[in-house]
Amino acid sequence: MPHQDLIVSWLHTIVEATANVAFALSGLLAGVRKRLDMVGLCVVMGLAAFGGGTLRDVLLDRRPFFWVDHPAWLWVLIAAGVGAIFVLRSSHFEFTERAIQWPDALGLGLFAASGTQLALAQDMPSIVAVLMGVVSATFGGILRDVVCNDIPTALRDRRPYAVCAFVGGWVYVLAMQLAWTQGAAFLLAAGTATGLRAWALLSGYSLPGGQTAASGD
Repeated sequence: MPHQDLIVSWLHTIVEATANVAFALSGLLAGVRKRLDMVGLCVVMGLAAFGGGTLRDVLLDRRPFFWVDHPAWLWVLIAAGVGAIFVLRSSHFEFTERAIQWPDALGLGLFAASGTQLALAQDMPSIVAVLMGVVSATFGGILRDVVCNDIPTALRDRRPYAVCAFVGGWVYVLAMQLAWTQGAAFLLAAGTATGLRAWALLSGYSLPGGQTAASGD
């Protein structure tokens, strides 16, 4: 059992790091697109990368936070923000909203599964665990968009977003109830959430919206 706990701990660390990188990249692209300065880029990247996981840990009363326990990632984020000023702004790439959506989709799936896993490990009810996954997956992106003076993608994009995280969380819960290993359940849940978001982006499928929103498109 201690060996299994160590594997799960390492898996969680790797997943959190990967998800943080994915969301930090989405924040970087959003910041460059908005022509933020060096400080602005670092702030937006930090909010996107750590915002969802930090709120999740506050709600679950988990300490220390990931970025406190692994401060090296703060230096990586700062270095990326500084480097972006000298590299990205001198390039000829066009930083469209669509470019932001792909790393965002990856982070969405990873955080949805991670948040659900951590909440279940604290014996939270299934619905609470799934909602912790949704919070982990969406709140960083919401903060990123608010700081960039955009209506958050999670609230305005009628293509499934938070719904993808919600479904991914329930996939994890179901897999665990079927006695899957945590690693397999995690991969299935993360793959489901990211896959659904990618499918929505590629197909253009959208959820029903209000009449006012529809007339404004």
